[in-house]
Amino acid sequence: MKKSILVPTIALFVICLVATTLLAFANSVTAPIIEELAIKTEIETRKTVLTAAEEFKDETADGISYALGVDKDGNSVGMVFTTTAKSYGGEILVMTGVSMDGKITGVELLSINDTAGLGMNATKPAFKDQFIGLINGVKVMKNSSNHDNNEITALTGATITSQAVADAVNAALANFEAVTGKAGAN
Repeated sequence: MKKSILVPTIALFVICLVATTLLAFANSVTAPIIEELAIKTEIETRKTVLTAAEEFKDETADGISYALGVDKDGNSVGMVFTTTAKSYGGEILVMTGVSMDGKITGVELLSINDTAGLGMNATKPAFKDQFIGLINGVKVMKNSSNHDNNEITALTGATITSQAVADAVNAALANFEAVTGKAGAN
């Protein structure tokens, strides 16, 4: 009776020990590669949302973390903020570039789990490019928008996603204002 319980228990323990050891080894090999790729992707994305910057300096002010973009002469050209908002499929993570005069220079979605064919359309340039040049207080309109009134057009069938992206962008712009003490100007 004891042997019928002891042998499978020891076998299961050995299998778990070997599997755990192999997973730990695989993690130790891949973790640095994954981290390096994440850093490279973040730098490339920063350059996408703030094209005027040659390099970025990680900064923190008033508890707000951001990347300060500088040109080849070392002049500040803008800031990049990463913010979150609640969307239809959960939280979204958005990177927003803001010029030193408070205007949006670019928007990239880093993480989104919304409905394919609807909310996922927020990752397309046709939607993201609507934000360029806008300032704090971006509004979402269902049918049409007026760029002069700081508005974007919502994605068809994905108003919640559209609003979530706008909320994340507005949070980035609010962070810009908190860090610099100045709001965006038309």
